[in-house]
Amino acid sequence: MISFECDYNNGAHPKVLQRLIDTNNLQSLTYGADRWSESAREKIKAACEDSEAEVFFLCGGTQTNVTVIDALLESYESVIAADSAHINTHEAAALEFSNHKIITLPNDKGRLKADDLKNFMEEFVNNDSAPHLAQPGAVYITFPTEYGTVYNAQEINNIYKVCQTYGLPFYVDGARLGYGLMSDGCDFTLPWLAHHCDAFYIGGTKQGALCGEAVVFTHHNAPRHFFTITKQHGALMAKGRLVGLQFEALFTDNLYFDLSRHAIEMAMKMKKMFAEHGYEFYIDSPSNQQFVIIDNEKARQLEQHVLFTHWGPAGNDKEICRFVTSWSTTEEELTTLEALLG
Repeated sequence: MISFECDYNNGAHPKVLQRLIDTNNLQSLTYGADRWSESAREKIKAACEDSEAEVFFLCGGTQTNVTVIDALLESYESVIAADSAHINTHEAAALEFSNHKIITLPNDKGRLKADDLKNFMEEFVNNDSAPHLAQPGAVYITFPTEYGTVYNAQEINNIYKVCQTYGLPFYVDGARLGYGLMSDGCDFTLPWLAHHCDAFYIGGTKQGALCGEAVVFTHHNAPRHFFTITKQHGALMAKGRLVGLQFEALFTDNLYFDLSRHAIEMAMKMKKMFAEHGYEFYIDSPSNQQFVIIDNEKARQLEQHVLFTHWGPAGNDKEICRFVTSWSTTEEELTTLEALLG
């Protein structure tokens, strides 16, 4: 059985594991105050070309989204997102559990559109009933999106300008950030992104780490007492070195981006393979998530040998199937998959 079900179905990259082993017998400070976490922060700040950035290490993606968004919002505020956004579709209402509403706008192939955001805000500020409503307090996007699509620089810049006009912090969920940045559909770099949003996180769990995410607040703008807020949300690890060490390894010698590029290369080979066998795609994705339309009978045959996600129906006798590559995908796995497609 081979797996293209997700991009966190392996352990960790050997260099990440080796870094943990090499430091295992050394003592350190706790809660992320250790020297390796400090080193990782400096390496991330250098990669972002933002000396004023503030970097925090949290334990997982859902905890990160809830912690950051809750920290950005007042108790009476809500967050604006596309209706397909991860916080709205795949996090078990975790944000709502923290008593914040998600205001959803229609998605365009997974993306939030700046014009829709601007129109919504114009209507809101000119609505006499606005004081009776949950107040918009931040804007959230995923990069890449839930459909594997990516924003271009102009789209990101347009959203950021609208956010600045209305005083809304702009937060980017980067669980698969490296996969987005290394895709052919991306026309900007990590430093560029760091200067065109107010907060984002660099995914580790899905990109070569055992666990953990790195939150980056740009321009020295972290919410007050964010460390305490993180602990309040159960997202702070006592052995903070566990995450810090992993990011120190990932941001040494370009490893994070090399692993991300590998996943994209594997995804494009897989995409070409499906196309050459006559399969159609639900959406044109340049990232490591590929959505393939497959006959129901063929999907049942494939699932006997391959793990993938049944995303939804595509008519009466076909379905949308998601196949995901990662930093650990091998040529042998692609060869095995191809043999099953005929």
